Formats: sequence, structure tokens, C-alpha cells
Amino acid sequence: MQSLTNHFLIAMPSLEDPNFHQSVTLICAHDEQGCMGIVITQPLDMSLAELFAGVGMETGKLVQPDQAIWLGGPVRPEQAFVLHRPCGNWENSLAISDDLQLTTSRDLLDALADGLDVPDCLIALGYAGWDSGQLEKEMADNAWVYAAADTELVFRTPVEQRWSAAASLAGIDLARMSTETGHA
Repeated sequence: MQSLTNHFLIAMPSLEDPNFHQSVTLICAHDEQGCMGIVITQPLDMSLAELFAGVGMETGKLVQPDQAIWLGGPVRPEQAFVLHRPCGNWENSLAISDDLQLTTSRDLLDALADGLDVPDCLIALGYAGWDSGQLEKEMADNAWVYAAADTELVFRTPVEQRWSAAASLAGIDLARMSTETGHA
């Protein structure tokens, strides 16, 4: 299978797993060893200021203290992952595309605490991960479809519209789909 890096992984209506029901996951890395991504459809009831205060970081200079924090997936929910447009030179960043990066190092969080304004960023706790061959099997079982990622959808589309908007990128109208599958 081709690499799904910089693609949306869109949960099919029949996917009941509470971690991924009606979710969209931005795939950040996919190779023969497995796949990792950030779920972009599950905001937490937590702001950036609350997150920072909870881990003892300064909040007084935050430009966007009310910015939502997201549940990026069930793996390592204690770690922050920041999806953002390229800005700065951070210790541990992964280029997903020319206009999207994932940073996992604390230096970006420290810069935010010190007043850096990063208008297009999504801060998630945890990530979604699949072992080698696992995602391909789930796709063969019709749990997921994929579409090329759209950075504007990540940063500009309201959360309640992301699942259907991402499905539309794959040519799918979720309102016309059944949650039941047939067997011959």
C-alpha cells in the first residue's frame, strides 16, 4: 500500500470504537513499520491555559489562553503533540508536508508560554498508532477510508463539520451510508 502520510483517515459510520467513532485522523507518518497520526475531531474540555497550569508552566504571556486542547489518540495521552504550519526551528519536528509540521519537543510549548503567537496550531494529547499491517487490515475490513489532507480543514473547519468534510474529500456522502454491512 502507498504511504498515507499527509492523508486523512476517515472512520466509516460502522466503526464503533469510542477512540475513533466518527473521527478524522491526520496521518503524520506511515511506512512499513506502521502508522501514526493525530485525531483532529475530539476536543477536550480543557484550554491551553489549563493544560499549562496543570503541568506548572507559566500562562501569563499566552497569546491564545482559551485555545482548545484535543485528544490526539489513545497512545501516550500524557504527551503533547503540536500540529502547526512551519514556524521556527524546533528540536523535534516532523515535516508532514510543505505547509504542515508536527512538533513533539517542549521548546515550542515554552515559546508559546513566552508569548509566541502561532495562529494555526492544534495541540493534542496523545496520538493514534497502528503496527505494521494493522491499518491495512482495518481498511480491508471497511473500517476506514482515506483522502488527501487539507490543511485548511485542520485549522479552519469547525469540529462538528470535519468528519463529513473529510469524507467529501474522498467522494463520500456520509448521510447516504448505512452502518450495516451485508454478507453474501
